[in-house]
Amino acid sequence: MLIKNPEFKISAVSPAQYPDDNLPQIVLVGKSNVGKSSFINTIVNRKKLARTSSEPGKTRQINFYNMDNKFYFVDLPGYGYSKMSKVEQAKVGSFIEQYLNTSKNIALIVFLIDIRHNPSENDRLMYRYIIDSERPCIIITSKADKIAVTKVDSQVRNLQEQLNPLKDLTFIPFSAERRIYTEKAWEEIEKFIKSEE
Repeated sequence: MLIKNPEFKISAVSPAQYPDDNLPQIVLVGKSNVGKSSFINTIVNRKKLARTSSEPGKTRQINFYNMDNKFYFVDLPGYGYSKMSKVEQAKVGSFIEQYLNTSKNIALIVFLIDIRHNPSENDRLMYRYIIDSERPCIIITSKADKIAVTKVDSQVRNLQEQLNPLKDLTFIPFSAERRIYTEKAWEEIEKFIKSEE
């Protein structure tokens, strides 16, 4: 999909601030520093649309990015950042949960996990939360450039065995650095945008 004019719309911490135009929302979830902002920038071919940071845990709000008035990418704060205080973690966790529970426009959850590591306990908790919510989901295994190309497919299969042994969810490798695998990601995302039209 070609996105001509992607733009940042709003940062929100409560339902009153969510966009109210009923466009489908493609929601990115994952631990801090897993590459959610880089995923958005890469897939729409923009360098600085979504703010990336070398400091994990920087995003503390829900960021909405409008894609040509067709849909939103919604970047949720990352979880599991140990240097964030317990109070901050609870606060961020509560408005993430509120968004996932109350938004009626979620078309797809894109769950990012790091291809290099086994799923953490927080990853497993998020996975179970998504499954229990019965919302559509695909898994993006990010940072595929950090391992040998010859090991990518086997590592994706390994992560699926650990998280999704039923193999009823789509797992896709992704590399923001190499800008490969974007077509497959778009292919899956477009299915859910079109189903909402």
